[in-house]
Amino acid sequence: MDWIATAARAVTAYYAGFPVQRVAVEILEGRRRGVANGRTFGENGAHCQLSVGEHTTEADLKEDWMCTHEMVHLAFPSVEERHHWIEEGSATYVEPIARVKIGQLTPEQIWRDMVRDMPQGLPAAGDQGLDQTHTWGRTYWGGAIFCLLADIGIRKATNNMKGLQDALRGINHSGGTIEVDWPLERALGLGDRATGTKTLMDLYQQMASKPVPVDLPSLWKQLGVSSSHGTVTFDDQAPLASIRRAITG
Repeated sequence: MDWIATAARAVTAYYAGFPVQRVAVEILEGRRRGVANGRTFGENGAHCQLSVGEHTTEADLKEDWMCTHEMVHLAFPSVEERHHWIEEGSATYVEPIARVKIGQLTPEQIWRDMVRDMPQGLPAAGDQGLDQTHTWGRTYWGGAIFCLLADIGIRKATNNMKGLQDALRGINHSGGTIEVDWPLERALGLGDRATGTKTLMDLYQQMASKPVPVDLPSLWKQLGVSSSHGTVTFDDQAPLASIRRAITG
């Protein structure tokens, strides 16, 4: 119960309120140790399903990310299957940031993981954009790259007064939950309205139907993130250091 409540607290901190009025959380007994096979549904009411191995320890649950990831799904409307990348990408991006906000992770941990894992989301040969390329890497980490670029873009456009968090809160507080089916453009438009920018729609138009190369090493340098042998250090004099701090602040 503490494990589930902690995940709910992280999501509540990020969205300034729990994203749905009520959610059913179903725990299935698994054979393997740890948490696996998380799924979230919106039909007939919000419903999260997680498998927990019978030999799972309290320490395993304290380190788990999947319950928070699944609860992030509650905060975004259900969209067409071709847009699955925004559902999984936003959950991949928001989950660790939400956990930082309640002290469960440190900024160093999540930037280390982003530097390590985000290259999996870059377009490969034959890529046709996020809406047309449905590999695991492009769905989860390509969607996360979209969210990171959107976060940075919104903060640049608003002098760091607003970020992706404000856009996602705006979508959720306007009724955008997993329990409703919306066109993606409606959700992104509401997110842009919440930040007073056109960042989400502009970025979507760029990345939806064609591969957009992203120079991640240059981006990390601008953010002031340096990772070596699993250790991250920050350069607070970097051009986008204030944006990095705001994202995890």
